[in-house]
Amino acid sequence: MMIPFLLGAGVGYVLGTRAGRERYEQLSRAYRRVADHPSVQGAAGVARAKAGEAVQTGVAMARERVAPSGGAAGGPAGGGPSAPGRSTTNGTGR
Repeated sequence: MMIPFLLGAGVGYVLGTRAGRERYEQLSRAYRRVADHPSVQGAAGVARAKAGEAVQTGVAMARERVAPSGGAAGGPAGGGPSAPGRSTTNGTGR
């Protein structure tokens, strides 16, 4: 009883993998034809350029927001009087 089941499962597996591989190869060839088409290549180049510009704009905006407005030594991050743990009067940190 077990041997016919295993034999059937094995035959089904082999036939299924062959059909699966053939379908995979078919889809792969179709993708290559589309991806290698000159108009698709041109559109991809334009999209990459636009994405690069958007990234550069985002980086510039982030730098503007992160940079302190009073220079490198200004504000709490510069170690001024309002920095945590610093005292301006008696050295107790209050």
